[in-house]
Amino acid sequence: MFSSAFRRYLPVFDWGRNYNKDSFSNDMIAAVIVTIMLIPQSLAYALLAGLPPEMGLYASILPIILYAIFGTSRALAVGPVAVVSLMTAAAIGRSQKAEQLATPLPR
Repeated sequence: MFSSAFRRYLPVFDWGRNYNKDSFSNDMIAAVIVTIMLIPQSLAYALLAGLPPEMGLYASILPIILYAIFGTSRALAVGPVAVVSLMTAAAIGRSQKAEQLATPLPR
């Protein structure tokens, strides 16, 4: 019971039993390709969202790691997208505008 529930919420323990050297080498090649594309894309989208560029790197690494552990599909593209960056920029802009309106003017 515990084992099946554990594998249900952490699928890496289910498919990890069948993982082999060939899969590992293919995944490493894919990781290099994704990294080459992910770094400039993450930096650009962070700037688009009005954040420091390094925040884009932090925000793009965590989802990939989490999906490797909790994801159920062996093939999925996880990374930064422009829509999320634009929504983040809009939310930060509204937040900053609200702070400016709430702050009394110096006399």
